[in-house]
Amino acid sequence: MSEEILNQMKTKMDKTIDALKKDFVQIRSGKANPAMIEDIKAEYYGAPTPLTQLGNITTPEPRMIVFTPYDKSAFKEVERAILSSGLGLTPSNDGVVIRIILPELTGDRRKELAKIVKTKSEEKKVAIRNIRRDSNDDLKKEDGISQDEMKVLQDKVQKTTDSYIAKIDELAKEKEKEILTV
Repeated sequence: MSEEILNQMKTKMDKTIDALKKDFVQIRSGKANPAMIEDIKAEYYGAPTPLTQLGNITTPEPRMIVFTPYDKSAFKEVERAILSSGLGLTPSNDGVVIRIILPELTGDRRKELAKIVKTKSEEKKVAIRNIRRDSNDDLKKEDGISQDEMKVLQDKVQKTTDSYIAKIDELAKEKEKEILTV
């Protein structure tokens, strides 16, 4: 049973790392990336629908994202969704495609984005620590575990936690480097 608790803990921690990677993709660096807008939802026949289901997203140039809708009637809603996404992107519609040109990042904007990276990574570290706490609590509720076994299991939990915190630090360092290098 204790192995099951450890496996559940690792699964939750993996999901936390995946969520952080997804957060980082949405934080702009110097290059356009389709993932920056693919999770944006636009109203389509009364239902919020991800852009990936409404059309193709491509990056023909390093600072441009192009959205080609399957249905031309979705243009206005897609534009509205991109504008209200909070990503600071301005779409332009030529009747065939929606182009999003990413402006050059200023030094101040790069520093702001680096702070956002630190904030997001701290949030995920807190989540990892909460998972550790929950796992330790679950282990304490287990019947038939001696104090020595409990110590070994708690050490495993701590080592796993430390490795995931290190992964978060590594991912944050890479993203900061990507943002701050001109």
